[in-house]
Amino acid sequence: MEGNIIPARPGEHNLADYGAARADFDFARVAEEFSWFESGRVNIVYEAVDRQVAELGRGDQAALYFEDGRRQEEYTFKQLQEQSARFAAVLQQYGLARGDRLGIFMPRSPELYISFLGAARRGVVVVPLFEAFMEEALRDRLGDSGAAAVVTTPELLPRIPVGDLPALKHIFVAGEDIPPGALDWRAVTAAAAPDTAMEWVDREHPLFILYASGADGKARGLVHVHEIMTGLLITARWVHDLRPGDVYWCTADPGWITGIAYGFLAPWLLGIPVVVRGGRFDAADWCATLAKYRVSVWYSAPTAFRMLMAGGDELLARYDLSRLRHILSVGEPLTEEVLNWSMQKLGQPVYDTWWMSETGMNMICNYRCLPVKPGSIGRPFPGITAVIVDDQGREMPAGKIGNLAIKDGWPSRFRSVWNDPERYARYFRHRPWFISGDAAYRDEDGYFYFQGRVDGVINTSGERVGPFEVEQKLAEHPAVARAGVAGKPDRLRGEIVKAFVVLAPGYAWSDELAAELRNFVKTGLAAHAAPREFEVKAEIPLTGDGRVDRRVLREWVLGLS
Repeated sequence: MEGNIIPARPGEHNLADYGAARADFDFARVAEEFSWFESGRVNIVYEAVDRQVAELGRGDQAALYFEDGRRQEEYTFKQLQEQSARFAAVLQQYGLARGDRLGIFMPRSPELYISFLGAARRGVVVVPLFEAFMEEALRDRLGDSGAAAVVTTPELLPRIPVGDLPALKHIFVAGEDIPPGALDWRAVTAAAAPDTAMEWVDREHPLFILYASGADGKARGLVHVHEIMTGLLITARWVHDLRPGDVYWCTADPGWITGIAYGFLAPWLLGIPVVVRGGRFDAADWCATLAKYRVSVWYSAPTAFRMLMAGGDELLARYDLSRLRHILSVGEPLTEEVLNWSMQKLGQPVYDTWWMSETGMNMICNYRCLPVKPGSIGRPFPGITAVIVDDQGREMPAGKIGNLAIKDGWPSRFRSVWNDPERYARYFRHRPWFISGDAAYRDEDGYFYFQGRVDGVINTSGERVGPFEVEQKLAEHPAVARAGVAGKPDRLRGEIVKAFVVLAPGYAWSDELAAELRNFVKTGLAAHAAPREFEVKAEIPLTGDGRVDRRVLREWVLGLS
């Protein structure tokens, strides 16, 4: 290390010369690598799975290593092709056609990935649902999307408010003890034909609708299309440096964009096997997984790295991590502390990446062929133009904090907000710029530095929490007259959810009430949305138009006022 800057890594990399790549890059040339460029027949499942079998000779190669403490299974590309074709036949049998929506509400499991592939193979649009969601969050997402069917487990099914979802016709349950009225996922899939024809779509056909939290409103459904594959393939090659012989592990849950885009789609487009580890995080177990599957490229989050740090040298000494050659981070700012630990203990840096549910692909990153500046999210991917603009959309000079904006036109961007065209238009209110909602600045060398969410969205352990949803849920409790929610910096989780509450008449604050409110949010929304800290206030600051003043809340959590 030279000063605070980590030099470029020696050796050969898929992206060898960043400057040259930016000078002549064109996403249209990436498109030429797909079979549909010649055939005109488009479906991302063909490129990620069937083509690996039919054209590239990888049918017998491992595609998925799964383990969760109870099950340990391995699937080849050929097995994924057959199983997803069976589930596509099931969807056809039960009347789901091109454009219909299928919710997937499951813990990480082979059935989840097969269901996703089977739906996309059929032209059915997937609605991914994080397994920690509770009834209200599910009602909003399944109701807004008009999902005609859902895949879940016996344990999670009771959370789905079936009676409030008139569009929901079929419930597929994967597991034991299938309840009355539900369809046995494993039985109906096993009985279906393994050679169901691929549904050919166009590049703009919806692939999935991902619901992302916003600061002032319910989660919005971001529509991504099959064309996402173009950005995923090239970033998997140049950012993640994937190459034949790698074993790849992205630890993100497929209820979020990272677990979809890079958890399986991007590596499979390159024929790279992925590791999926179910269950809760455990530092020793994760180290064991890295060693057992000889993971060479690892994509995780700063929270996980900090938990490994907390395990000390003794933890790392128990496992052979020598095959690990490339480590990447996503979801929250990467601190210099984590970077220094990685250099000292793992012999290599962690490469930070910035992108969003809306962008669909890595956008601003650190690369093996460039120096790493601690604290920086890196430089724009070739083909991506990133700038800092003021509130009027005017570009700002280096060193000035403003709105991080991306020039429209990249292939993996979301195409609409489901049922809300006005919200979609607000993202592009200063065309040609997509306004990300993140605050940042860039230095004279073109490196960008993330400075937090402009709109107050909380990033806790890599998961986005919309403060408005939490405020609404707290206000439903009879003890709360009004609430304001903000993210508080936290060494382990990046941020935690902190709630400021005004108590209703007749209520007094106590540890018991704090626990009750925390559980009220946990059971109503999701565990990661539950406040970890509370503070009683006489009033909640409001803006002139009556909304919660998030600037003041931020000052409160930082102790500035």
